[in-house]
Amino acid sequence: FFLSATAAAGRARVQQEPSATINEGTGAGINCSHPDLAGNMNVQWYRQLPDRAPQHVATGFIGEKLLREPEGRLWVSADRQSSGLWLARPRRGDAAVYYCALGD
Repeated sequence: FFLSATAAAGRARVQQEPSATINEGTGAGINCSHPDLAGNMNVQWYRQLPDRAPQHVATGFIGEKLLREPEGRLWVSADRQSSGLWLARPRRGDAAVYYCALGD
């Protein structure tokens, strides 16, 4: 199935891989670069399923956080310049647009 990615930010620059095609049940990651992240801003990830509003997936500041839905983990690098969302066992129902965003 297909995962699409996009990035959103106010004044900060965010870059993200545009898309990925993965096999069901095979772990996959989406990376995001945010070299302008400053202060107390968090990295936030959202996903938008077809015909639905965006849904918050995770928020991180630094380090790694396990996720239940979708199953996987969020990581934010020690220098906070990059982050990633890892889907451990993606299912067809996880096919969506995934957003990396920065916020307070």
